[in-house]
Amino acid sequence: MARSPSLAVTGEKVSPHSLSEETSAYRKATWRIVPFLMLCYIVAYLDRVNVGFAKLQMLNDLKFSETVYGLGAGVFFLGYFLFEVPSNVILHRVGARVWIARIMITWALISGAFMFVNSPTAFYAMRFLLGIAEAGFFPGIILYLTYWFPAERRSRIVCTFMAAIPLSGVIGGPLSGWIMETFAGMHGWTGWQWMFILEAVPAVIMGIAVLLYLDDGIRSAKWLTEGEKRLLETRIAADARDKVAHPSLGAMFADARVWVMALIYFCCVMGQYGLTFWMPTLIKTAGITGVFNIGMFTAIPYSFAVIAMIVLGRSADKYRERRWHLVVPMLLGAIGLVGSALAGTTNTGIAIVFLTIAAAGVMASAPLFWSLPTAFLNGVAAAAGIAAINSVGNLAGFASPYLIGAIKDYTQSTNLGMYVLAAVLVIGAVIVLRVPARLVNR
Repeated sequence: MARSPSLAVTGEKVSPHSLSEETSAYRKATWRIVPFLMLCYIVAYLDRVNVGFAKLQMLNDLKFSETVYGLGAGVFFLGYFLFEVPSNVILHRVGARVWIARIMITWALISGAFMFVNSPTAFYAMRFLLGIAEAGFFPGIILYLTYWFPAERRSRIVCTFMAAIPLSGVIGGPLSGWIMETFAGMHGWTGWQWMFILEAVPAVIMGIAVLLYLDDGIRSAKWLTEGEKRLLETRIAADARDKVAHPSLGAMFADARVWVMALIYFCCVMGQYGLTFWMPTLIKTAGITGVFNIGMFTAIPYSFAVIAMIVLGRSADKYRERRWHLVVPMLLGAIGLVGSALAGTTNTGIAIVFLTIAAAGVMASAPLFWSLPTAFLNGVAAAAGIAAINSVGNLAGFASPYLIGAIKDYTQSTNLGMYVLAAVLVIGAVIVLRVPARLVNR
């Protein structure tokens, strides 16, 4: 049975005064940490996927095929995969503040250097280096949130944090379109070159801000009173005791549950990046013209995705139910992808509606997923396990854009690619239902 948030570690009910203090402490921690991390992730995600907008001009300027673009977009995740686990283990040892700042400043420099790409080889190399630079950022944040929030509060926190993904689309779509149209030709640079350099600047600024603002954990937070620190530490300690600790990293890697989680996340990420990297192209296929107009229309699906993520995250925590809260958005994502493909260019309005359904389902599934593995991973096993699950799952970030690019070159359409992504989401939903509810419903 799930532990009531009104119970202390001893199992005795705490006083209403203590509950009020707990609510106040978590509210303070949430407002201090989550909006700042969201801003960091908006910047990170924008630099990761703005290549989807650059594609609208870059392919013609550099004579790249759809397959070259898909491979370049995806090769980011090979570097990400190779350096994910060591990066997260280092973060656990040296602290979040220094390591997250290092990650952000490094990737900013590489992202800005994309303006000099002039060949497929350079494109692949820069995307690979960007993946190495950013490795550890997302799983590091997920790990960092486990330092502050127990399992019973984590779905809403992670969903709120990961709302940064669609928010980056809401902000980044119009911004990227505006930069590419407004700055095209200035000082002899193309619109996509200006986009890469200008959108790298916020990451440098935020990296410096991390050093000045972020705390490594509860004990080092000067903005909490001593009583609030003890209360939050007590909740985290109680949460840790409910988990089965792995005696070693080897035992964690031998745990079949970790690899089941990686497979589920692979399915989520296939849908997420298939949609993210190709959203501008899908909007254009639906009949929208002009880079800025395409950017404005991409904001519609992403806006609804923000709402879906927050609502479903709160619902999952309220009812202490994790599996169906993940299965339903995965299935909605599949329906949306199929519907957008069927609508095609025949009805722009219907195509946008189905893309909105797809975005809401696909984007909501990723944060809801993370309430599953963090329910049973603990300590250094959590650092390595979260990174391992994320790195293996993110191989879908390589497979998805490359697959769709190859299919589009072969069939001159993205429809078959959307059907494949929908099928993968359905398979993932079936696997989720095979996970024992007692393992994750906390």
